[in-house]
Amino acid sequence: MFLNFTGILFFLISLIVAGIFKRKFAQYSQINLKSNLSGREVAAKMLADNGIYDVKVICKEGSLIDHYNPLDRTVNLSEGVYNGRSVASAAVAAHECGHAVQHAHEYVFLQFRSTLVPVTSAVSRFMPWIIFIGFILIRTSTLPLEIGIVLFGITTLFTFVTLPVEFDASRRALAWIDNNRIVDKQEHDMAKNALSWAAMTYVVAALGSLAELLRLILIVYNNRDRR
Repeated sequence: MFLNFTGILFFLISLIVAGIFKRKFAQYSQINLKSNLSGREVAAKMLADNGIYDVKVICKEGSLIDHYNPLDRTVNLSEGVYNGRSVASAAVAAHECGHAVQHAHEYVFLQFRSTLVPVTSAVSRFMPWIIFIGFILIRTSTLPLEIGIVLFGITTLFTFVTLPVEFDASRRALAWIDNNRIVDKQEHDMAKNALSWAAMTYVVAALGSLAELLRLILIVYNNRDRR
């Protein structure tokens, strides 16, 4: 009962945190940088300052779809970030380049997460069906659900490995934009605030996944006790 309530609680918290992040991003997107650099210019400068010349900065359609792709070595920025000259654009562009810097420096958690990506992607396709079948057959056998739990554990591990990757990328981004005077003191605080709320979405997702994993384990444990 408690874990069922915990799952609902984390779902509500995730909605609240995501809503706050979107509001912060929209707010800081309206505040122009005094340096007047666009997201593309910020990204290009950060990459060059770190001696990275084999990573392309690409503009993508959409909103909040910004990411670094280590496979084709591209920093993918949404249109608003790529062309924007705001605090939010600078923060996001620098954060994604922070991942490129991690890649260049062979940051261990990024390497581990990259290794888990194809595994997690494959697992996520059939894991829900195995768990569903596990619930149907739980009165006769807990094995299918146990297999589902192992697979769910892999996806939960991925969410936790993601945390140091995201926090470190933000740390690198904030240090660089500050040291290179891309932002002033007030703009730095706003950029930090935006990236902090973005990071919180990953924290809530990881804790929510852990809560669901514990719920599934408890279901199997209780079912065994009834036999």
